[in-house]
Amino acid sequence: MKTILDLHIHSRFSRACSKDLTLPNIARWCERKGIDIVGTGDFTHPVWLSEIKNQLTESEPGIFRLRIGDPISRTEIGSPARFMLTTELSSIYKQGDKVRRVHHLICMPTIAAVERLVAALEARGCNLKSDGRPILGLNSKELLQIVLEADSRSLLIPAHAWTPWFAIFGSESGFDSIEECFGDELAKEIHAIETGLSSDPPMNWRLSALDRVMLVSNSDAHSLRNLGREANQLDLAEQSFDAFSSILKNRDRTRFLQTLEFFPEEGKYHADGHRLCGARLTPAETKRQGGKCPVCGKPVTVGVLHRVDALADRPEGTRSPSAVPFTHLVPLEEVIADTLGKGKGTKTVNDLYLKLTDIAPEFSLLFDFPLADLAGRVAEPIIEALRRLREGKVKVLPGYDGEYGTIKIFSEEERRGPAQGKLI
Repeated sequence: MKTILDLHIHSRFSRACSKDLTLPNIARWCERKGIDIVGTGDFTHPVWLSEIKNQLTESEPGIFRLRIGDPISRTEIGSPARFMLTTELSSIYKQGDKVRRVHHLICMPTIAAVERLVAALEARGCNLKSDGRPILGLNSKELLQIVLEADSRSLLIPAHAWTPWFAIFGSESGFDSIEECFGDELAKEIHAIETGLSSDPPMNWRLSALDRVMLVSNSDAHSLRNLGREANQLDLAEQSFDAFSSILKNRDRTRFLQTLEFFPEEGKYHADGHRLCGARLTPAETKRQGGKCPVCGKPVTVGVLHRVDALADRPEGTRSPSAVPFTHLVPLEEVIADTLGKGKGTKTVNDLYLKLTDIAPEFSLLFDFPLADLAGRVAEPIIEALRRLREGKVKVLPGYDGEYGTIKIFSEEERRGPAQGKLI
């Protein structure tokens, strides 16, 4: 069964996240996006966990569906969207001569396992009430042990593995290997890493040490609209937690069909740079500058591209013998915004996005919906934009130092030209 999963998201209880991130809203937007299974996010937060327990019911083993009662008919409001119990935990600790900041995606099979994990963290003095993504004073190895003790079927996946400040391979606070982070013995319990928005599979294929793990992609969504900006497509024998986890644990590359990826240049830490000075640098330029901003002389933030190059033992263009296919995408709102020459958050873009996703889910529109069937329903430039995206005909100005990259499908000349016509 072909299934699209986005397992790393947040709730309204995480810092800098939308107040609209409720379970019913997430379910509705998963239908609009075309996401079959979504993570709950933030299950260690006491209020959010209470909502998970009250609003979701187990539909398949380790998989949950929305359970919201209609007060008039006293029936449940159905939704095809399914949830998996997930959260992101932030470990900040000192190891060796360096402060480490590593984020971890946790996937668990049962509410009981979640409650055991919560109890174990609280017993160690962890404050789980302050934020949906709590900061723990536990090292990564200790956290992994606690997660597995709560339920041995659980998964810990290093989140957005290359982000400079908060990741296992981050240039500012990470490690050079999985073994250095988790120890030789427990490293065997790491079955996957999350590539993050600023890297894609070919970048990770340059490290032979990663051949033994699966590469997963998730949105890390802080708002409803960012759901599915990265995702995974799997062939699940059944919709269950164990069916999902077995693909990762057995490195089953026949059932892991593909990852759906941001263009990595669009990620906000792809290139090196110093945002305050508007300085964007390639790794070679950073080396020539001695790691300093050419404008102010302060250290630049070393991006993912540079960090991958530093750890790689293979040249660019190498394909891992264990590679899984991938497809680059541009979120539909960005496609519309670039076509119209307007901001993503504008009413015009939002109205057209809703109109299009009433026709078909976003993933279908981006990848396989017959474009001829859109003729007469939306303006031709939108259809042309989707065609160019499918053909990979986009231009990307790389992101750096916390600034997202920008995607261009149409040139300014094309957008202003008479052929563009009426767009809505």
